[in-house]
This record gives sequence, C-alpha cells and structure tokens, in this order.
Amino acid sequence: MNLKSLASKELMPGFHGKMVHGVQLTWAFWTVKKGAIVPEHRHPHEQIMYVQKGKFEFTLNGVTKVHSPGDIVHIPSNCKHSGKALTSCLLMDVFSPTRNEYK
Repeated sequence: MNLKSLASKELMPGFHGKMVHGVQLTWAFWTVKKGAIVPEHRHPHEQIMYVQKGKFEFTLNGVTKVHSPGDIVHIPSNCKHSGKALTSCLLMDVFSPTRNEYK
C-alpha cells in the first residue's frame, strides 16, 4: 500500500482524508483547507493528532492553543474538542478503536 494510491474523501467541509484501518485503530491523513472548522464534539475513541504542516487552532476541554508543525496533541476518550485551520494544514490522526464511520 502507498499513501498516494489511497482515495481521498471529504469527511467534513474542507477536510480531505485518506484512511488506513487496522483491527484496533484508524490512521487518518488530512489535507485541510484554510478556514475549515471541526465543530465541538466528542467520541469514545482515544485520538492522537500530529501537525505536519500549517497552523491549527485546537480547543480541548475549553483550553485553546495554536499548534504548529511537529506538535502532538493527545485527546482522551469522550473529551470535548474542536479546531480551525488558521492556514492550509497537513494533519495526521490516530484513533483507537477503529473509526468504522470513516470506512
């Protein structure tokens, strides 16, 4: 498998993702348009986000920070979070368990 060969899906406005699914996890590679917003939400999945490129404003449990390339954010299960791309971004997320709705 090669990342370039995976189909990209727009799962939220401005968020185009390529997904790799294992038995217990989902690995998401996002290309995000400047200004795209992830509304506040929560899910049972534990999540780790990595900022590969760009500036991404992220709010976790009411605390907002701007993240830059190299930053890693841990989002525990069922914690409220939201985000906004301040620039075009490349992000990676790992979710456990698998995000079946992303298949």
